[in-house]
Amino acid sequence: MHPLQLGPRLSRRGLLITVLLAFAHVAVGETLDRTTPTTAIPPAWRESYSTTATAASPSLATWWESFHDPTLTALVTAALAGNPDLQTALSRIAESRARRQTERAGLWPSLTAKLAGAGTETNPRGPAPSVGTESYSASVDATWELDLFGRRRHSVAAAEADLAQTTEQFHSAQVALAAEVATYYVTLRSAEAQRTVVLESLAAQADTLQLVRWREQAGAASALGTQQTLSTLEQARATLPALEQTIAQTRHELARLAGRTPGAFDSLLSTPATVPPVAAGLALGIPAETLRQRPDVRAAEQAILAAHARMRVAEARQLPSFTLSGSIGVDALRAGRLFTPDAVFANLLGNLAAPLFSGGSLRAAVAAQREQETQARLAYQSTVLDALRDVENALIAIARTDEALAMVHRAATAARDAADLSALEFQAGQVDLLVVLDAQRTWLSLEKQRVSTAADHTLAHVRLYRALGGGWAPHS
Repeated sequence: MHPLQLGPRLSRRGLLITVLLAFAHVAVGETLDRTTPTTAIPPAWRESYSTTATAASPSLATWWESFHDPTLTALVTAALAGNPDLQTALSRIAESRARRQTERAGLWPSLTAKLAGAGTETNPRGPAPSVGTESYSASVDATWELDLFGRRRHSVAAAEADLAQTTEQFHSAQVALAAEVATYYVTLRSAEAQRTVVLESLAAQADTLQLVRWREQAGAASALGTQQTLSTLEQARATLPALEQTIAQTRHELARLAGRTPGAFDSLLSTPATVPPVAAGLALGIPAETLRQRPDVRAAEQAILAAHARMRVAEARQLPSFTLSGSIGVDALRAGRLFTPDAVFANLLGNLAAPLFSGGSLRAAVAAQREQETQARLAYQSTVLDALRDVENALIAIARTDEALAMVHRAATAARDAADLSALEFQAGQVDLLVVLDAQRTWLSLEKQRVSTAADHTLAHVRLYRALGGGWAPHS
């Protein structure tokens, strides 16, 4: 019989292998338990909000464009392209993809090629010369562990879930980064607007101080009034250094978020601007839709799948394993006979191994993995609750700051008019100096409060966009 032909004995072995492969197919054909914890999700949000988006409204993925501020859009774009933390997250995706490929490779046989040659020579000067010998061999060896109980397949499933989770974590980092850039930008514009208010107030107070000094020189007023006016002026001026510090440090933070050095955006931010106004017409879906938009919720779900798959791997380690090993090659005494038919050999060997005693370590490993799955499910529930809370809190903040903004705007307008009227009446000698100073301080305080409230209103919308999972798009 030719060495490569299969006889009756090897045919029975092949039949056994076929049966084992069929059993393995049944064993690994079962599906993973993809159920996730049930969390009571309300059918609607507690706070009402506009549910109709305008035709020109941008997608949630680029929500910052809804503020119609080119500088903000440029900053977010630069941060999403150059942030080092995002680059690290992308590297983690590549690492997870490579680990998945490693697990997939375990499903296939491993092949090894071997080539060997050996020879001996006699010493012709010896008393008993011997004949020289030589031998040559070449072979391809294969080893394949059949995935009878799905251990390999569940390892691949865990790697797939790890990759999906890492990808969602990258998307979650995009969401957080876009919101952080917008937050710093609003903080910057708020500080600049408050600085403008202070400078305007200082100009008005300087005019009042000059008028009081003239009156003191004319003997119509005492030095007390001059010092009171000067104190009010310097008190307002003392707020400028803190605002300048906030402006400079916020610019540095914006540069850092984009992976730039401090001062990189000074030219872009050289022209002061107002706090970006909020966009109208955001389409707010039902809570269940919101959860599907948030990458952190999807990442938590993938963590459950990964933990479950690893628990199944630990269970499969308690069961027998079957490994096939074989080789095909040539073996000859001379190099010239390597490729002759009678030099060809082939063999096939099956190895069945089962754990008999492990001191309980295998059962303990299953128990540990089961607890990790429980922890992943609890973490998922916590993430869902956090998502619901974030949206509700943002909606409350929008509603309350909207009310406060309308009130403080009316108050600031009235305070400005009162300050202007008191200055005119003081020049006419109809009111006391203290009335003017008090009106100016009130106007300055309310105007700064108006700017601060406007910033809070815009930031509430930023937090809502983040809570809805906006600010990411699939990467290539």
